[in-house]
Amino acid sequence: MKSKKLFRIIAACILLAVMILLMFTRLYHRGTSVKRPKNAYKRHIEQFKSSVDMDKDGIDDQSDILNSALYYIQTKPKYESRYYIGGTPNDGYGVCTDVVAAALFGAGYDLQKLVSEDINEHPQNYDIQSPDKNIDYRRVRNLQVYFKNNTKSLTTDLSEIEEWQGGDIVIFKKHIGIVSDRRDKNGVPYIIHHGSKYQRAYEQKYLKSKSDEIVGHYRWELESKN
Repeated sequence: MKSKKLFRIIAACILLAVMILLMFTRLYHRGTSVKRPKNAYKRHIEQFKSSVDMDKDGIDDQSDILNSALYYIQTKPKYESRYYIGGTPNDGYGVCTDVVAAALFGAGYDLQKLVSEDINEHPQNYDIQSPDKNIDYRRVRNLQVYFKNNTKSLTTDLSEIEEWQGGDIVIFKKHIGIVSDRRDKNGVPYIIHHGSKYQRAYEQKYLKSKSDEIVGHYRWELESKN
């Protein structure tokens, strides 16, 4: 009798723990915040402005890229990697590369087309057996090649805080995001990104904790190829 009672107690505890875990997981996922963090850095750093306004909307490219990234995350995309005919997610889901594609599209640039053209013109730069326009521009490794060869490459040293500007693009070993115009108390900017189903916010302190994984820092200046 005692063993049966003990078994029931243990089973009830396990069931309760599972229910609590499921509730916590759902709340954690629902808690992904679009609220912008405060700028905690006291010293003023002049925000870089591009000399180009591709879409002729009166807003320079650098600002347009930043604003478009912020606009995209306001849609609260859910994280999941899916394949789409046409390439662009249209069902509320997305991954890290979609933040960058949306940011550039809002400034007047079609990243899908640009990457596809670059793969066709310079296949030796990409380790791709069968190019697929629907997915190639949504892979971090391909974007690293594209940005390195077609845009302005900048420092990856976080101590050079003035060189990190809102609207820049930062690439990690397996991730990508847009640099925010808001900074922590040390002047290191936040990152606008989408990397997990359980991400607490779309704009986060991320650079310092992942500094050893940074592989590239770029600015969208196509006229400055290197």
